[in-house]
Amino acid sequence: MWYWRLIVLLLTLAVGQDLWASTDAVATVPNSPMVFGIPVDFILFALTLLGVAVLHRHTLQVALTGLAVIILYKLLVTGFKYGTGVAGLVSHLGHEWVILTNLLCLLLGFALLSNHFERTGLPEILPKFLPSGWMGGFALLVMIFVLSSFLDNIAAALIGGTIANIVFRKRVHIGYLAAIVAASNAGGSGSVVGDTTTTMMWISGISPLAVLHAYSAAVIALVVTGIPAALQQHRHSPIIAEPTAGVTVDGTRVAIVFFILVLAIVSNVLANVMFVGVADLFPVIGVAVWVALLASTPLRQPDWSLLPEAFKGSIFLLSLVTCASLMPVEKLPLASWQTAFGLGFVSAVFDNIPLTALAIKQGGYDWGVLAYTVGFGGSMIWFGSSAGVALANMFPEARSAALWVRHGWHVTVAYIIGFFVMMATVGWQPN
Repeated sequence: MWYWRLIVLLLTLAVGQDLWASTDAVATVPNSPMVFGIPVDFILFALTLLGVAVLHRHTLQVALTGLAVIILYKLLVTGFKYGTGVAGLVSHLGHEWVILTNLLCLLLGFALLSNHFERTGLPEILPKFLPSGWMGGFALLVMIFVLSSFLDNIAAALIGGTIANIVFRKRVHIGYLAAIVAASNAGGSGSVVGDTTTTMMWISGISPLAVLHAYSAAVIALVVTGIPAALQQHRHSPIIAEPTAGVTVDGTRVAIVFFILVLAIVSNVLANVMFVGVADLFPVIGVAVWVALLASTPLRQPDWSLLPEAFKGSIFLLSLVTCASLMPVEKLPLASWQTAFGLGFVSAVFDNIPLTALAIKQGGYDWGVLAYTVGFGGSMIWFGSSAGVALANMFPEARSAALWVRHGWHVTVAYIIGFFVMMATVGWQPN
């Protein structure tokens, strides 16, 4: 089962206590107690994920309980990265609030945006513009890839999921959902405005050109995962061959959807290009989506009744993201292509943002290689990236890590092939 794979991964990560030793000059937190070489924090997180996997009907309660236990353990035993006690917890949340708020705003905002889009009438005529057969599914993944290069990968995944839900008649295969997440993460890996991790590199002074060659792996990975996923989806539920007859397009809702997306894109670019660092201090894109939603309310009312269920799912997902942020990953092995390759598998389980921050602090990496591994690698399990977390809120059936790994096997294969193609063509170029 998947949780045994998780335990094996934890054992691999725990080889050598240096991996967990703090190198942060401001950190005063003692090392975490270990059981069989694994920090207790990780064991508690693994038990939380196991509970989510087994108790399908009580996932929110399990996630919140796991978060509460981890916080209590760190309050009483280890402290937090930035201090001990309640002050340490507050400081930690102060570092994480932008990411968590952005994610919450996007999850709730795109629940309403998706409904707007469904009611435009465009999804019913979209098949006219997509190729028939499995090529239609592959073309949609390419569109998500391109969209994610300049729009946040969470937004790209949610837009792709909304379109897929319509053109495949609400029968989207889990393997295809994994490919949507993979396409959104791949598209953002070579662009400093397409993913939080690459934006972090840019803010730290790394040139945008230094991550561009991530596309040498990402494009290959898109093809390797996209074709099998499109074939899976075609067998499961083919794309609608003909658009629905007699559909009237609601031009006002189309304009609203367009307005929301444009404002999200513009705010994302401004925060990362003209006002570098703003996105690290304020949830720009999430707030922009809500400003656009509220501003357009007089023209077309969003379906506010969707929010309670969306909020419940969002709290579940944010609980897991917060748990991941509390894990004591304070140091990485020496920079090398082998380390970068391994971080791709680590990011499938743990938040890639702190991993990227540690890599930037340590230095010596090929930033394009790292951008690909920590970006695309998170696609291998649904909770490994924010895009996967967001899409799982739209498709609850995707919250099974076992089914994700089983049907999304091509994502792991694509990650490995893409990585070694990049090594063969571009090589390891650390700076």
